Amino acid sequence: MTGKKKAVVLLSGGLDSATVVAMAQAEGYDVHALSFRYGQRHSVELEAAERVARQLGVKEHKVATLDLRLFGGSALTADIDVPKDRDESAMTADIPVTYVPARNTIFLSFALAYAETAGARDIFIGVNALDYSGYPDCRPDYIAAYEKMANLATRVGVSDTEHPLHIRTPLIDLTKAQIIAAGTKLGVDYSLTISCYDPDAAGHACGHCDSCLLRKKGFREAGVDDPTPYQQGA
Repeated sequence: MTGKKKAVVLLSGGLDSATVVAMAQAEGYDVHALSFRYGQRHSVELEAAERVARQLGVKEHKVATLDLRLFGGSALTADIDVPKDRDESAMTADIPVTYVPARNTIFLSFALAYAETAGARDIFIGVNALDYSGYPDCRPDYIAAYEKMANLATRVGVSDTEHPLHIRTPLIDLTKAQIIAAGTKLGVDYSLTISCYDPDAAGHACGHCDSCLLRKKGFREAGVDDPTPYQQGA
């Protein structure tokens, strides 16, 4: 046993979650990473999550399987076109079709169960309230409400009130450029990550979806070379 404190970190394979893993490790946590096979149209993000977990040397990496295609309602789980080449005002004008209904609530519930069994009191999630595409489950008030619920709904929450569960969101007030700068200092290899909503089978990013555009902007503003493998012409 290492005696180090433990944290569960949601790891999607994207830029943000990879940065959060490195941040948690920098705070001295043994990271128990959790990814999801949730019926997403593209499995390349899980391959990216595995690469990131190996590169950063997490303590444990689990992949949970559930099927949100049962409900549909999102361009990430159903046969719905992903919006392309939108400006930022269009991205934030409404909740986009790439929103997966209740996804963060579902994922955090799994992370909560994992934290209880792993002996972790901290759950890290890479939500962001600045460079984000209008998702309601990325807001600070949502996170605060979830943390309160977590301590009401778990054995550890009610039996050990001196050590409550915390939902940690180190990226929530950072721009994408600030996230990239922080992760670069911590040694994150962003070439291993993928943020694209519509990659090809080889894992090349489309370069035109909301997530790709925000990612490109982040690298440009951070003054860091963008290592993302894009599709030809992107």
